[in-house]
Amino acid sequence: MIRNILGSLVALAGAASAVLSPFRDWYDGRAGQDYRVRDLFGGITATESGVLVSILLPFLFAALLVIAGVVLRSRIAVALAGLVVLGFTILWMVRQGQAEGAFTVGGDGAGLQVGVANALAGGVLMLIGALLMSGRGAGARSQARARARREREPVEPYAAPPADQVDTWPPTQEPGMSTHTSPWPEPEVDPYTGPDPHDPRTRSYPQAERGPEPGDPGDPRDPVHPPHRPPER
Repeated sequence: MIRNILGSLVALAGAASAVLSPFRDWYDGRAGQDYRVRDLFGGITATESGVLVSILLPFLFAALLVIAGVVLRSRIAVALAGLVVLGFTILWMVRQGQAEGAFTVGGDGAGLQVGVANALAGGVLMLIGALLMSGRGAGARSQARARARREREPVEPYAAPPADQVDTWPPTQEPGMSTHTSPWPEPEVDPYTGPDPHDPRTRSYPQAERGPEPGDPGDPRDPVHPPHRPPER
């Protein structure tokens, strides 16, 4: 995010410098807006040029590319704008050198002047801004990495309730006592004592048949008045 902001500011500063450069002197007191775009391809002439058909035209196109690149976070558009400015400036220098036979740089108004320096600086600043910007793809990749990191982290389904709200566990959003905080004691399970010897399903071997015991429902003997042995004769 910070890289995009810094790169955008640098690129916009370069675009402003490039657009303002045709309104300043380029060579021997002649402003950049006096050079026609067609002179860059056919040769420099002394014919005056209108503003919209001068060298200002490609610089305006480059400024629009910078604005679009900043809005769309496109490094390619910003870099292309810088190449346009540098390309037309260098092409003008080549044509001007052919027309004059040699370049001179002086502080008395002769030779190359500040307008050319503004145009070159603007193109360089656009390229620097494109390098500083991280672009749209980098932001999407960082978001994808952050999302993948969140997915890898273990997520607890329910957070532990505070001590004064024990009845809200688990958080069902319904009033009432919690199943984990019942006031009644838990039922005790009967200890295991082995298989039932009277259950035929749990006996592992057959047992001898036994007769009815006294008191059994099927016992024909009277448990109150048992039979007595008859007296001997």
